[in-house]
Amino acid sequence: MILQIKDQFNENENRWEITLEGEVDVYTVNNLKERLSKRLEEKMEDIQIDCTSLRYIDSMGLGALIGIRAKMSGKNKKLILKNVQPNVRRLLKITQLDKIFIVE
Repeated sequence: MILQIKDQFNENENRWEITLEGEVDVYTVNNLKERLSKRLEEKMEDIQIDCTSLRYIDSMGLGALIGIRAKMSGKNKKLILKNVQPNVRRLLKITQLDKIFIVE
């Protein structure tokens, strides 16, 4: 299982822009948690995750996103998921996480 994570800080939008490519599962979730946590330690700002190339996410991956969002919500920051593929969108809907995350 491979997960590629690209990140950069957008000064104009004042947010982290993260691109995920591949799969977030039990084997790759720690990489995602560490990367996002490190970015929030650098700058506690909104995170926008581009899911265009995210093929799969399991319950561990969803749990990691929930944990990151919890860290951010206390600081009044947002976690935004954009370009969510149909299979991931369906999972968000089934778990009702589409009501917790901002899904564009």
